[in-house]
Amino acid sequence: MTKIKLYNTKTKTKEVFTPLDKDNVRMYVCGPTVYDRAHIGNARPVVVFDVLFRLLRHVYGTDHVTYARNFTDVDDKINTKAEQTGRSIRDITDETIGWFLDDMGALGALAPNEAPRATEYIPEMIAMIEELIAKGHAYGAEGHALFNVNSYKHYGALSGRSVDDMIAGARVEVAPYKRNPMDFVLWKPSTGIQPGWDSPWGYGRPGWHIECSAMSRALFGETFDIHGGGLDLQFPHHENEIAQSCACCGEDTFAKVWMHNEMLQVEGKKMSKSLGNFFSVRELLDKGYAGEVIRFVFLSTHYSKPMDWTEKKAREAEATLRKWSIAIESKSVAFYSDEPIPSDILNAVADDLNTSLAITKLHSYYKKGTPEDLQKLRLGCELLGLYIGHMDQIRLNKELESEEQKGDLFLSDIYNEKDSFEFIEQLILERAEAKLQKNYARADEIRTAFTNAGVVVTDTKDGVVWELSSSFDPSKLEALK
Repeated sequence: MTKIKLYNTKTKTKEVFTPLDKDNVRMYVCGPTVYDRAHIGNARPVVVFDVLFRLLRHVYGTDHVTYARNFTDVDDKINTKAEQTGRSIRDITDETIGWFLDDMGALGALAPNEAPRATEYIPEMIAMIEELIAKGHAYGAEGHALFNVNSYKHYGALSGRSVDDMIAGARVEVAPYKRNPMDFVLWKPSTGIQPGWDSPWGYGRPGWHIECSAMSRALFGETFDIHGGGLDLQFPHHENEIAQSCACCGEDTFAKVWMHNEMLQVEGKKMSKSLGNFFSVRELLDKGYAGEVIRFVFLSTHYSKPMDWTEKKAREAEATLRKWSIAIESKSVAFYSDEPIPSDILNAVADDLNTSLAITKLHSYYKKGTPEDLQKLRLGCELLGLYIGHMDQIRLNKELESEEQKGDLFLSDIYNEKDSFEFIEQLILERAEAKLQKNYARADEIRTAFTNAGVVVTDTKDGVVWELSSSFDPSKLEALK
């Protein structure tokens, strides 16, 4: 069986993944708050954990893996939109969930096995809060229920922060009913048109953090395998989930492996409406980018690194997918889904979702170009959720208006890219040989040229991993030829 290794944020180490029950592998990923279209930053964890879902299904079997991704459909942002538009909360959340599923489906994301809505698990949340109060980990005050962070000695372990440091630097609500400024809300009062339910603490609604703890417990039990989400959720959301779940159910409960994907930038800058670089997945799709192109750009950077979305990367992804599709179609490559995934592709993905390395391996199969290699290319793409071989869905940017322009760009991109990849791999081998021969001057010369050319090279214990940055300039490698 393929050995899967994952970086566990909780232990700060990359570990061999051993499921609690190989016949019942369970993964929970925090989903969206449904009040508007998903922006491209929202899409990154969807794509990352979709690859992990595919890997787990491949290794343990489709029927032995359960993936849950929730919808937060009770939230102040939703309430505000309802007030502004005069529409019902249910109408807004139903519409937004439909948008989300359509847009993520366009990116090739498989549907999770479970997609719980927070409003469907209110009784479970109330029951969990009651347990926490009974065990001395929470308290009621002025229509609220709050978690007492001082009652949980490991609070802050996931994010590596002490409670004192959190108090000094956090923006937390200062309220007279809190025993500690860091105590967080489990339940809060509802007024006016705000949604609410009857509870022991009065008419109200749940706080954000209790949702995922109650829903994962209801779906998976008190202990399960993997909990994922964006790095922005590590604190306070995931820190609070761990505290309330372990305080309620026992120290050695809840998720065993915690995974977080890094954030996304646009053209080297933080995505922001004020900078005009904030856009949704739907806007990219409507501009003419195929879902495979967006997915390819995401997977070209390891999930644990910040990802920079650029027009240049999107163009390169379009050209790459198009040339792969042409090669497969021109050789009439048959597709047999029961054939094994190439071991080098599978091992790359199994090594903490090293999708950038997997893509490098896919390039090598394309360059070999035999029907057998192109079959491996197609199988490897399927593991990554890239369905190639259908040209009608791999479209070049609409800005390239004429067919002649498209053809010229396509041909130049293919040949320049192919030559560059071959030369980079040749230089990596040469650098390794130079280091073995203790010719450090040549090894350093190659490394410097990589840096100047925008080739990001990482030496790992398992070998060399490389990828192209948005500033890649192959001309700066010419001096080494």
